[in-house]
Amino acid sequence: MNDLEIFEFKKKAVVDSRRVAEAIGRPHKQLLRTIKTMEKHLKGAGARHTFAPSNFFIPATYIDDSGRSVPCYYLTKLGCDLVANKTTGEKGTRFTAAYVTQFREMEAELARREVQREIKAPVRRSLTDAIRDSGENTRMMGFAYNTYTNLIYKSVTGYTARQLMDKRGAAKNAHAVDFLTSGELAEVTKREAQVCALLDLGMTYEQIRALLPRKEHRQ
Repeated sequence: MNDLEIFEFKKKAVVDSRRVAEAIGRPHKQLLRTIKTMEKHLKGAGARHTFAPSNFFIPATYIDDSGRSVPCYYLTKLGCDLVANKTTGEKGTRFTAAYVTQFREMEAELARREVQREIKAPVRRSLTDAIRDSGENTRMMGFAYNTYTNLIYKSVTGYTARQLMDKRGAAKNAHAVDFLTSGELAEVTKREAQVCALLDLGMTYEQIRALLPRKEHRQ
């Protein structure tokens, strides 16, 4: 079975419903209908015990090839449990084995990311202050923060924030930082500290861009 591409969304490990549909061999639209039915059951009008659907299924959207915004869901491990219970045979078994294994790996990765975020936060604040104090944001007509972020992301991953999200299958309402691995977060923090120091020396964006290493992708 292919990698389910489990990722982080609002500090939760989740998987896109499109990947789940592929894994269990069902059309995505059919899986969406099943999830909507499960949401109704979880809310359980008149039931003694109800459950918050967002603990299982998180509504999201993605941009399709024609540029339209299309609905999907992010499934938590609990959501995958519910879907797996409805999936029988070899595909159900293989899907269960895949998500149990990959969620366990992702939970360990999230713990590493949390450590990196604690290290990153004060560095990012210093960079934000340096961009403001350098006058770069005024010179760039308010786009300096995004421009420097994209420069740093490209240096580490080879992609801008938007390109990274597209490459890793992010939905419309996701954040690029959630798609960085713990190793990439550590490298981004190093680059942010470097850029901060260079701004403090009076360098411009063009000068800094020429100094930063660039990540190249093989064609």
